[in-house]
Amino acid sequence: MKLDSAPLEISGIAQTEIELELKDSNDFNLTPAIAQLVQPVVADSPPKQQSVLVVFGTTFVTIFLAEIGDKTQLSTLLMSAESHSPWVVFLGSAAALITTSLLGVLLGSWMASRLSPKTVEKSAGVMLLVISLMLFWDVFTSH
Repeated sequence: MKLDSAPLEISGIAQTEIELELKDSNDFNLTPAIAQLVQPVVADSPPKQQSVLVVFGTTFVTIFLAEIGDKTQLSTLLMSAESHSPWVVFLGSAAALITTSLLGVLLGSWMASRLSPKTVEKSAGVMLLVISLMLFWDVFTSH
């Protein structure tokens, strides 16, 4: 079966019709002088602010996936099984996670006010590289 043997149908519109509409919508041409004038405006515009829900959702999913099966969750599981007080363990672990998250947010906000984003990114990259090298070193020297 050849993929290009027949035009695709998307919601009752043939692929060739879509291509024609795209050609018609791109008929305007910017001269190089106008394009150069427009380019710096786009490049210098401030980054678009993300919505609160997008930031919240991204943060929640990232932290949730990072925390599943880690030693904190396993410790909480064991404490809950040993204490037979799951709600007390839940409240204690939730308070601890909220406190460590608060420290992370405060430290991140402090760093952002004093350092450029490039410096923060490079520093984080170097720290992760050092940690990775230390882990590899530990694996190779322990066997």
